[in-house]
Amino acid sequence: MSILTIILNILLPPLAVFMKHGLGVTFLISLLLTALGWIPGVIHAFLVNGTR
Repeated sequence: MSILTIILNILLPPLAVFMKHGLGVTFLISLLLTALGWIPGVIHAFLVNGTR
């Protein structure tokens, strides 16, 4: 995981997921979780971007 990805995971979780996986279900889940609360979005971004 690059330093840019880590920074984006923290500041803009949906953008980080979009850059790694494109538009799709994963991006929509990240967008929804970030809208519900910033922390769930960050956790999801780290989990999704760290596993692949």
